[in-house]
Amino acid sequence: MRVFVTGATGFIGTAVVRELLDSGHQVLGLARSDASAAALTAAGADVHLGTLHDLDSLRSGAAAADGVIHLAFVHDFADFAANALVDLRAVEAFGEVLEGTGKPLVITSGTLMLTMIAPGRLGTEDVTADPGSTLPRVASENTALALAGRGVRSSIVRLSPTVHGKGDHGFVPRLIAIAREKGVSGFVGDGSNRWPAVHRLDAARLFRLAVESAPAGSVLHGAAEEGVPFREIAEVIGRSVNVPVAAVDAGDAAEHFGFLGAFVQLDNPTSSGLTRKLLGWQTVEPELIADLEEGHYFG
Repeated sequence: MRVFVTGATGFIGTAVVRELLDSGHQVLGLARSDASAAALTAAGADVHLGTLHDLDSLRSGAAAADGVIHLAFVHDFADFAANALVDLRAVEAFGEVLEGTGKPLVITSGTLMLTMIAPGRLGTEDVTADPGSTLPRVASENTALALAGRGVRSSIVRLSPTVHGKGDHGFVPRLIAIAREKGVSGFVGDGSNRWPAVHRLDAARLFRLAVESAPAGSVLHGAAEEGVPFREIAEVIGRSVNVPVAAVDAGDAAEHFGFLGAFVQLDNPTSSGLTRKLLGWQTVEPELIADLEEGHYFG
């Protein structure tokens, strides 16, 4: 299968590209710079120049492939709603090309949205938002699910907020930087709120399985761990950077954690039971705390 991959040179995307190539697939990777193009070529993938804002480039990339894995997202939390709209337009563009073909389209979402769709309960794959929901990224999910009725083998992979591993530049490295800056590794309340987690290589395997065989309309959860108590994350960070671990008042979370203040107190227990049963997905890489204790995050 020739797979068009957006976000192909990112932290997760590079692992997905490697997983696809090692499994015998061909990869056409979206690149917006010469450096990205060179990285894709070095990995053994073909290059398709374009950006998320260039819908014609997305359409032509999808038309040149047997399926699409859409990983790219503009991670600017200062204008998240606008960036969610960019994502929606990309999904719509893919749908225009793939409609009626039976080809796979795998899009990326996040488990944190479950705290808004179904607060206070275990997030399972069958939890979806109302079609008229205005929550960020929900429109992309609903559009992808609707494509399943229009001849597209569409599926959604909701990723944990902590996709970890060597080279991570997401939430956990930011928490480490905050601990160093503030001189304390913090958590909100008693720190019992939970974050699911998944290693990037396990996530990459899930994306490969999804593009290969996920039934149309599938919602999949990239959660190797149902929920790691946030205090445990803070404690490993505190030990590793040699700072105290302490509670931060909820009212001070925004000042202490910056943009992460809105996320660090969320309780996001997430199951991947249906995903594992549907695709036979198995997780084999180190779990989050073990990965942190290896030390590569603190070099």
